[in-house]
Amino acid sequence: MAIFALTFVVCLLICGFMVTALILSRTPRYRTSADDLLSLLDEALENRVSEARWHTIIGYPIRHDPYLENVRRRCQVIMDEYGQPWRLQQGGNLFSGTGIEEIRALRQHLTARLSLDDRRAF
Repeated sequence: MAIFALTFVVCLLICGFMVTALILSRTPRYRTSADDLLSLLDEALENRVSEARWHTIIGYPIRHDPYLENVRRRCQVIMDEYGQPWRLQQGGNLFSGTGIEEIRALRQHLTARLSLDDRRAF
């Protein structure tokens, strides 16, 4: 009977700790930062980005920063208008020449915005 009681108490403690851990833990959240967008745009300009990585970052809404959300939406428009995923599979670029220029301009704008924000912080 002592072994049964000991086993029952140990199992009860383990289950109690697991329930407590699940109650207190939060759902993990991914927050896209400006650095994530800059690195993605750099990869797109250097023809190193995959279509899956592009859609993973650009397809996830950015709710904590309206400016970054606008950049993300602009990236979606660029992909819709100038994206060429079939050429990427053939060794080409994911975007047409016009799309690359749009991405370059967007990256410059984002970099300028970040440097302006850094100056305001001081």
